[in-house]
Formats: sequence, structure tokens, C-alpha cells
Amino acid sequence: MLAHEALQSWLEWLTRERRASLNTVTAYQHDIGLALAFFTEHRGAELDLAALESLTLADFRAWLAYETTRAEKKQRNQDGAARSRARRVSALRSFYRYLSIRHNVNSTAPRLLSAPRTKKRLPRPLSRDHALAVPGEISDLAQDAATALRNEALFTLLYGAGLRIGEALALNVRDFDLAQEQALRVVGKGGRERMVPLLPAVMKILAAWRGQHPAPMPDAPLFVGARGGRLQAPVARRAMQEWRNLNGLPASATPHALRHSFATHMMEGGADLRAIQELLGHASLSTTQVYTLADERHLLSVWNRAHPRADEG
Repeated sequence: MLAHEALQSWLEWLTRERRASLNTVTAYQHDIGLALAFFTEHRGAELDLAALESLTLADFRAWLAYETTRAEKKQRNQDGAARSRARRVSALRSFYRYLSIRHNVNSTAPRLLSAPRTKKRLPRPLSRDHALAVPGEISDLAQDAATALRNEALFTLLYGAGLRIGEALALNVRDFDLAQEQALRVVGKGGRERMVPLLPAVMKILAAWRGQHPAPMPDAPLFVGARGGRLQAPVARRAMQEWRNLNGLPASATPHALRHSFATHMMEGGADLRAIQELLGHASLSTTQVYTLADERHLLSVWNRAHPRADEG
């Protein structure tokens, strides 16, 4: 088997059996594709499984150094370069684990690679006022009534239920129609399903949009674009970009920031961290805990309420 065939087999395995997200598969395909191209050029011949097994720790370090130099020429910031290196190390390790299990390719070199420490990125939520204003104000910017109602429904759902933009746009009309007791079935990362409760205000605007949907067949996308197909994420991002530019907000004010806002405002309101984890669809509580790091006021409030000596002096 040639290296590029092994790569394709691994990507299919990630998608089918591991249910990795499209973003993860795309990133890994890009990274390992670059690595194979680098090693092929330096070996002067197309790689097969034996060649992959023969690559040394020095070979892998040479490739990572080459990619780091390329990144520096593009003036990438230090933290961004560190994240890219960490992702490439992770991709190499994952690829070689697969090769070991499925193709008996045994190499310890990828496990010996060191990955740089990266700064934990803290979420940057919108203020309560801005988050509440987003759906209506973006709606006001639309060119026609149907687009206005669709946008209001979409952005109300993102903030009201904490969905990822991809999760919301993947919904079909049937998903809304089958919502039981105001709960919506959402398929998140890794194909994990969760039930998300819908507030009355969210149900109301979604029902209004459902009533104006141009072709509300069960298998039709819930949110449709101008040509009747599934609304694409860049279109939603551009709508929010126009809104944030008018309001003088930073580039961090994206559709995903509404998900951060949902979690942060829930936490400020006293919601349990485990409950927020379930609502967001995080596989690990450590992913949800980042919101506690971002909200120092919440941490201080909890400390003041909980510590036995907080009321002394």
C-alpha cells in the first residue's frame, strides 16, 4: 500500500468509525498531506508502508522545523505557530497509531515528538445587551422579509440554545416538527446526539419561520439560502459581520460567540456546570470549565458564598 492510499484509508476510518468532525478530518488531511509531500521530495520516491515505518525522529523534526520556518515567513504569531505544531504532532501520532493497528507499521518516533504548550483560549462572549439585540438587529439589515425572519430565527436559536452554527444549519424541518415538549434533537461533534430545551421565545420565532418556509418538506433544510438549498455558514457569518461592524464590535463577535454568551450568561445566572456541559454537548467537563476561568466575577461570587471564612472581616 502506498502512503497516500494509507492516508485516505485513515481519513475514511476517522469519519466512519471515530465520527470525527469535518474540521478535524480536513485539518488532519492537510497536515499529513504536507508531511507526505515533504518526505516524498526528500526521499526522491513515492512512499509506501515500509518507507513510513523507516522514518526517524530526525525526519519528523526536520518536517516540523520546515513548517515552522514557512509559518514565520507568513508572519504568524507565536501562539498560532505553537498551535499548528501541536496539531501536526497530534495528527502524526494519530496516523501512526492507525498504521500500527491496521497495517502493522510499528514506529516509536511520533510518540517521542514533543508538542509545545499552548495558551488556553478563553471564550469571548457578548454582553447581555448585545446578545439579546443580535437577532432583531441582524433581521433589520436583511433585504427582504423572508430573509429577515429566517435570520431572526437562526440567531435567536444560536443564543437561546447555545448551538454551534454547524449544528443549527444541519437541522431539517422534521427536526423542528418532532421537537417534543419544547426539546430539539441536535447532532453535535462526533455524531453525539443531545436534547436541547427550547425557550418559549425561541419556539415562537422558529414556528413563525416554519410557517413562512418556502418548501417545508420534512427532509428540507430548516434554514434555507437564497436558492432554496441549505444555508451556508459563511452567509450567516457575513450577516453578523455586517452587524458587528455597524456596532463597532471586535472580530470575536461571531455566531460562535453567541454560544459562548449562552454558556457564560447561564453560569452568571447560577446554572450548574454539569448542566451547561450537557446543553453544550461537551464530551468532557474540562471543556466546559473554561467558562469558569473566563468569568472571574462568578468565581469570586461562588467563593464568597461557599467558603466558611468568607464573611470574616
